[in-house]
Amino acid sequence: MQTVEAITTTDFEFPGQAALYHGKVRDVYDLGDKLVMIATDRISAFDVILPRAIPYKGQVLNQLAAHFLAATEDIVPNWLRATPDPNAAVGIKAEPFKIELVIRGALVGYSWRAYQSGERTLCGEMMSEGLSEFDSFPEPLITPSTKADAGHDEDITHAAVVEQGLATPADWQQLCAYTRALFKRGQDLAAERGLFLADTKYEFGKLPNGEIILIDEIHTPDSSRYFYADSYAAYTEGAKTEAPRHLSKEFVREWLMKGGFNGHNGQAVPVMTDEFVQSVSDRYIELYEQLTGRQFERRDYSDINPAIQNAVKAYLETTKS
Repeated sequence: MQTVEAITTTDFEFPGQAALYHGKVRDVYDLGDKLVMIATDRISAFDVILPRAIPYKGQVLNQLAAHFLAATEDIVPNWLRATPDPNAAVGIKAEPFKIELVIRGALVGYSWRAYQSGERTLCGEMMSEGLSEFDSFPEPLITPSTKADAGHDEDITHAAVVEQGLATPADWQQLCAYTRALFKRGQDLAAERGLFLADTKYEFGKLPNGEIILIDEIHTPDSSRYFYADSYAAYTEGAKTEAPRHLSKEFVREWLMKGGFNGHNGQAVPVMTDEFVQSVSDRYIELYEQLTGRQFERRDYSDINPAIQNAVKAYLETTKS
């Protein structure tokens, strides 16, 4: 099997650069009034960066995020202004809300694990008795979490968001309204492509003029959980014999948990073989093609970091005032 060298990190210098932050997946370059985000091929799970990167993963995330930001800009304005390279995005800088707005349409993943353990509330939101895995909630639940600069994000109730000053009452009401409208659009777009969007998360920021905008990625396999709609319906409406086929990062979490790793201190990440890395890459590409209806064009990985840097610099040169 031929392997491709993945993008593990970047360390560029751009005109006006004030800071560089290496996130779990993206390298964020602060240029004062704008940001450059480079989507690397790093992969994280349980808030831990895994030891091997996934070829083409960053390209998939960057291009899917641009696709869905364009498809939702009539609901809420967003930060993105250009994608000068398949792995790069440039946009305006906003003051981020220190909250992730997670919205859940069905009892899957984290919510199901909590439900199995006996929990019947999540971030103060009620989950009815008698539910089974994959059941849809009567109304999607917004289950926010704090944005940790390091380590694990923490669940938080709606009331605590306001009490802790993470958002004003008016801003929180607007953030929740945007979240519900974006999720509805995301589910509709997924349905058109034969998929069911079970849950996702959104991040927002505020501009100096007080305008709230959508930031970061949306509706990507890193931030969302997708299932093939036909297999999901067959399971939830039928004999419940074979679990619905999903297209998300959840299968990576399941693989890790099967290998005895769920992010706790002292646990070792299972060995990521070439075959496993390839399978993850294939899943990301499959989701891109399923969601967009377009064939994924694998970029050239030779001299990739200089190519990304040069493309971004060329774009920034055109935006000089």
